[in-house]
Amino acid sequence: MTMAAEANFVADPFTPEGDTVIDCKVDKIFYGDFLAVRDSVVPIEKNKITAFIGPSGCGKSTVLRSLNRMNDLINVFRFEGSVMYHGQDIYAKKVDPVVVRRYIGMVFQQPNPFSMSIFDNVAFGLRLNKYKGDLEEKVQKALERAALWNEVKDKLKNSGLSLSGGQQQRLCIARAIATEPDVLLMDEPCSALDPIATRQVEELMLDLRSRFSVALVTHNMQQATRVGDTTAFFSVDISKGGRTGYLVEMGPTAQVFDDPQQQLTKDYVAGEFS
Repeated sequence: MTMAAEANFVADPFTPEGDTVIDCKVDKIFYGDFLAVRDSVVPIEKNKITAFIGPSGCGKSTVLRSLNRMNDLINVFRFEGSVMYHGQDIYAKKVDPVVVRRYIGMVFQQPNPFSMSIFDNVAFGLRLNKYKGDLEEKVQKALERAALWNEVKDKLKNSGLSLSGGQQQRLCIARAIATEPDVLLMDEPCSALDPIATRQVEELMLDLRSRFSVALVTHNMQQATRVGDTTAFFSVDISKGGRTGYLVEMGPTAQVFDDPQQQLTKDYVAGEFS
């Protein structure tokens, strides 16, 4: 079945087995006049890892960044639909996106530690939020949860930029979780890492799942099978001459890879997608 034949397809809504932390319903997402994503319902479940897969340009990262209003930083971005976080629409006019990002944290594709000490990197968000407790204890706890404490405990005053790539990414994860967010968004967090560092971050994700709900964008289908509890497959509609992403299928990871319900999904996971 060709993509053109699927052009009007809207995925059957996925019904989560557990609690839904974020219920994202995308009608349309625009960048200026460009329709980037349409017709996608993507629930994020509590204490599970939801993996977003699909070809380049299918809207995975756009949807992910819509979950904490990170796309608001792009002037031409426009969101039509709703993102309900514990029953509250984060796109309601009264909602402060800065507060949203306090509860829904973000880890980016490239490790991006600040040009400051390891300690200050982790403490940054806590200070920004005027944390009044024991800062040293909080920083240590975040580094422990990010599986980095034993590697840096004797050099907390060193620059975060002095760490290896994999360590820098775990430092960024520690920075993101130090403020105790409810949800952690991860946009291809292993794409710049070697296989050893990738495995470390994947093991960390599986460990963090017990405390956080995770949404992960990945181009690595094997990674989705290793860490994803649920997988959402996005594709691209080119029927009208543009490139509009949309959700094709979402379900338990084993089902999406072993028994996909849509032909496009079957083709993609079999490596026959074009």
